[in-house]
Amino acid sequence: MRVLMITILATLTSVVLSSPTVRARELAETLERVKPSVVAVGTVQRTRRPPTLFRGTGFVVGDGRYVITNAHVLPESLDEAHKEQLSVFSGRGREAKVHAVQVLGSDRVHDLALLKLQGSSLPALEIDDDAISVREGKEYAFTGFPIGTVLGLCAVTHRGIISAISPIAIPQLTSNSLDPEVIRRLRDPYNVYQLDATAYPGNSGSPLYDTSTVKMIGVINKVFIKKTKEKVLSDPSGITYAIPARQVRWIQLCHDRWPLLLP
Repeated sequence: MRVLMITILATLTSVVLSSPTVRARELAETLERVKPSVVAVGTVQRTRRPPTLFRGTGFVVGDGRYVITNAHVLPESLDEAHKEQLSVFSGRGREAKVHAVQVLGSDRVHDLALLKLQGSSLPALEIDDDAISVREGKEYAFTGFPIGTVLGLCAVTHRGIISAISPIAIPQLTSNSLDPEVIRRLRDPYNVYQLDATAYPGNSGSPLYDTSTVKMIGVINKVFIKKTKEKVLSDPSGITYAIPARQVRWIQLCHDRWPLLLP
């Protein structure tokens, strides 16, 4: 009888924990921990109107003084003559704060960049680069600024399953579909996460995370990967892609203080 009761209780607990209400509560609690680490990436030029220019999303890692984003989010150059400065924006609404940053390194192969905050630190996300723990069919979430800051500094969260883990580039049927970028990816292939959730250009650099562990497992990339994987499509799909967290390790080649990001 005791064994039967334990089995029944275990079954009921499993049903309760998997219920929509519990999952919604879990996500709500997760967002409270994630949002303080998500920042908007852009530039500030006081003489410009508007003075701030949004370019993408990023998130804080390490000891709270480092930011990961997509390399393509960074401007090719700054108008230093008019004191344009690369910055990230934290907080929400009128409580938004501007933080000057410097570029420590970028990895163009995986379209990732590492920035360092100038000034006080911010809450950081933990990186989980264990690819084995990431499973197809499991639901994950990402938070960022899909349409920029036109409606204020309000981070938006989307969620969806990882529908596939696939190569960043696949062999093309004809040589007409090949260009130097695709050829380079074919020579040095790596897998990316394909999501059934919708992201927008402003989401580039958003953290993809496990809602139960609150660990970052990937970096949303709407432009860079799509350009490679869907080059042969005349009408690209609305699929979203993410660069696995383990590729963040490559930035260590650009920066000798890498241990601060991953143990």
